[in-house]
Amino acid sequence: MASNKRQRPDDEKLREMILHLSDLSAQDRHFGAIKLNKLLFYADVLAYQLYGQSITGQEYQALPQGPAPRHLKPVMEKMKRSGELRTQRTVVGRFTQLSPVAGRLPNLSKFTKQENDLILRVVKRFWDYNAKEISEESHFFLGWKLANRGETIPYNVALIGSRKPTEAEKRKGRALQKFARETLAGGHR
Repeated sequence: MASNKRQRPDDEKLREMILHLSDLSAQDRHFGAIKLNKLLFYADVLAYQLYGQSITGQEYQALPQGPAPRHLKPVMEKMKRSGELRTQRTVVGRFTQLSPVAGRLPNLSKFTKQENDLILRVVKRFWDYNAKEISEESHFFLGWKLANRGETIPYNVALIGSRKPTEAEKRKGRALQKFARETLAGGHR
């Protein structure tokens, strides 16, 4: 169940998750900066959906290629300056892929067992996806669709279902709609 309390962004945990994802994805030929953005997003949003709180507490903004952590660039620049992270350039077809490479092992004690298990599941789920494919997948997320470019995507949008309502749910909705109309018209007291 989602918490009503606003979670504070934890840049230290973001840093460790960047290192963790970079380490786990070191052999993934598709792993680059765009894929890192999306893996961070999926891990945080799924954690919120499943456990009521994201892993890093970071705000995600709507960008043309999909959701991205608002503070990712400054955190990664600080990591590069300290030697914790470097970027490897690889030519992939017509594109240059910028792959984050961990300069040290992640501190896994920053993650609970369920957070670490979720991170592993996300990496496995998207292992065969390239940057274009994982970006396109993120475009199905309702929060990204509804947000304007640069706006923060609210985590609680992840709680909105996309399945069609059952017949029983439709009947209940129609009954509530009728009740609301009667109440607004002064029919019930």
